[in-house]
Amino acid sequence: MQTDAKGVFVRVNKPFCAWVGYERSELVGKRRLQDLLTMGGRIFHQTHWAPLLEMQGSISEIKLDVRHRDGSLVPMVMNAVRRGHGPAHIQEIAAFVARDRDKYEQELLQSRKKLESLIAEAARLQAETTDRALFAEQMVGIVSHDLRNPLSAVHTGIQVLFKHSPTDNQARVLSRMSQSVDRANRLIADLLDFTAARVGRGISITRRPIDLHEVVAQSIEELALAFAGRSLRHQATGDGRCCADADRLSQLVGNMVANAMAYGDPSKEVTVATATVGQEATVSVHNWGPAIPQASLPSLFQPMVRGVTAAGGGRSVGLGLFIILEIAKAHGGRVSVESSDEHGTSFTATVPAVQSTT
Repeated sequence: MQTDAKGVFVRVNKPFCAWVGYERSELVGKRRLQDLLTMGGRIFHQTHWAPLLEMQGSISEIKLDVRHRDGSLVPMVMNAVRRGHGPAHIQEIAAFVARDRDKYEQELLQSRKKLESLIAEAARLQAETTDRALFAEQMVGIVSHDLRNPLSAVHTGIQVLFKHSPTDNQARVLSRMSQSVDRANRLIADLLDFTAARVGRGISITRRPIDLHEVVAQSIEELALAFAGRSLRHQATGDGRCCADADRLSQLVGNMVANAMAYGDPSKEVTVATATVGQEATVSVHNWGPAIPQASLPSLFQPMVRGVTAAGGGRSVGLGLFIILEIAKAHGGRVSVESSDEHGTSFTATVPAVQSTT
């Protein structure tokens, strides 16, 4: 089709007439292209179409809605070329109906809106989940902290009763009560460390020069009493000098040994090896027994994963290995594990023997 400089139709073909529902005689010399456009299309024609043709002499791939005689809208893509100059120039226009393209664009727009809505919903759920997790972890920390006071009172009461010459039967009951209080305190300590690690503060440590062998040997003496009837041996290599948190390393050894006792063969020895070689200090705990399944290794140090059923049939909260890893990380170190039916299972914590100055 063709229009004059003002947009009045000079020539139209049959397909265009069929698309808009007008006869040729009703368009040529009587109507402008602008008259068939929507209000937005008319504004676009005035602000973009005419100036672009004036400057460039052509325009390409302009999508406009053309109003049919019955009032419906027909999406069309148009290309226009200006022929001649001045007020007498002619505009040659090629147009085609773009219903499929319009449908695709509408579907694309709807898909984008749906995606944005899903992203917003996911962000909302993530924020809600984070808030709930933070609240739960804070509550665990608060409850764990508040449980220490009544347990301390129970422990004091047990010590007082021991001083009043209990009978053998009473002494056995008091001993079991004392051991239960100690286990509860260890569990609370693990829960507090877990909360600190998950909330973001991380496990705190205080480094000072220590003798690694001596610290671990003292821990093993205490653990031997807790695991009476089990064989526990200590091997030391090197001079043992390092800079670390003695209390945290004792906690690490306690968790590693407890894990070995729970999952190892109760008839065989558990070995704790300490070494300082070069710039690194290591603590390794080895036990005999069934190998850890290879499929479990990637998630072994995640909280609440391993420790549901131990060799003795007991249950664990599943924080031991997580705490071990966090203590090692707090020192700038790492934890590794090797496990096979032939050679048993070894957990090794490696930390810097000297404190970094950076």
